[in-house]
Amino acid sequence: MNRQYFGTDGIRGEVGTPPMTVDFIMKLGWAAGKVLSKQGRGSVVIGKDTRISGYMFESALEAGLAAAGLDVVLLGPMPTPAVAYFARAQRASAGIVISASHNPYHDDGVKFFNGAGFKLSDDIELAIEDMIDKPLVMVKSEAIGKASRMDDARGRYIEFCKSSIPFNTTFRGIKIVVDCAHGATYHIAPVVFRELGAEVIELGVKPDGLNINKDAGALHPDNMRSVVLESQADIGIAFDGDGDRLLMMDSKGRLIDGDQLLYIIAMSKLKDRKMAGGVVGTLMTNLGLEHAFEKAGIPFERAKVGDRYVLEKLVEHGWYLGGESSGHIICLDKTTTGDGIIAALQVLHWLVVNNIGLADACSDMNLYPQTMINVPISKKMDPQSLPVIQDSVKAAESELGDRGRVLLRASGTEPLIRVMVEGQDGVLVDKLANELAACVSDSA
Repeated sequence: MNRQYFGTDGIRGEVGTPPMTVDFIMKLGWAAGKVLSKQGRGSVVIGKDTRISGYMFESALEAGLAAAGLDVVLLGPMPTPAVAYFARAQRASAGIVISASHNPYHDDGVKFFNGAGFKLSDDIELAIEDMIDKPLVMVKSEAIGKASRMDDARGRYIEFCKSSIPFNTTFRGIKIVVDCAHGATYHIAPVVFRELGAEVIELGVKPDGLNINKDAGALHPDNMRSVVLESQADIGIAFDGDGDRLLMMDSKGRLIDGDQLLYIIAMSKLKDRKMAGGVVGTLMTNLGLEHAFEKAGIPFERAKVGDRYVLEKLVEHGWYLGGESSGHIICLDKTTTGDGIIAALQVLHWLVVNNIGLADACSDMNLYPQTMINVPISKKMDPQSLPVIQDSVKAAESELGDRGRVLLRASGTEPLIRVMVEGQDGVLVDKLANELAACVSDSA
């Protein structure tokens, strides 16, 4: 069945434009409530990031769920992974996050977790979509759901994050710049690191409903870099608006991306003899990481782009560690979804235990030069089906040999073909990427 509303990560769009309208979100809450209530009356936990539309959509979801007969527990501003945690901890029927992640304030979205803290299955999402098209019929008055607020949600989640590393771990003597993107981690992440002993310099912790992700956080690390250098901090940590991804920075202002963080965590587990199985990346994962894992004897597989697909492959293999270059890191031995704070804690713990710097921890992994070119197209096309493009791809792959790779894929959100070439020789990579982009453009 084709999805009408759900994408790979819930429902998202511009506020005031379908589907992100009050009436639709209330209907979505009711539809989800009707599907979930088939498992028996239960509760749904709702969290949100800091964008101004969150209050409005929170009320709409609460009304729809109550009309379907489900109780609601309101968490207030909470990172996306915190909602997954509370869905599981509260034995709820589901968790709902109101967030558009790294998008600007004028966008918003809704994503779901099941009672075990994992994203909803395709069958449940399709059942909800089917229910949306049915007339809204309320339960009887005595069966209407009730709403309550969890006043201690912030403190409980802070303690959960801290519990993901050994009890005797301390970050005393470490100066950390923490950039929360004026998003959902603003009142949580600085407290976590400070309570573990670090000296914390806070950035992006003054949300006003309109400034989430604006010139701050993981998408805009330049401000953090200047503060790291000026304050002579040891490390910088930047989260996105909903806290499910991060980037880190060393004392010299050098960015450490998701691939490098994944390498650090994997090697820490390998050396502690806690590496269970292999690691899952995506089609965009740097080839240097794959080669580093091959050298270390760690199995590695690629999933489609999106943390949903990384998680699916982890579950399929019974592995625990996966992630994306963008900074979504999934540690299934700690929690059920990508969690920026918990991933940062795993990295920091390893640095403290070994008394090494961030850059040193990933020095054995070489990121290969990568060139990405977005080629506009006027009509939908599959680059894999055109012989002239495939001949060019084969020629590029032959020239790269085992020292690089080529990836062409259609964008899922824009009329673009993304041409990516990476390899050990940056000059060759750039030349081949431009040649392939020209070939795709001529064929568009």
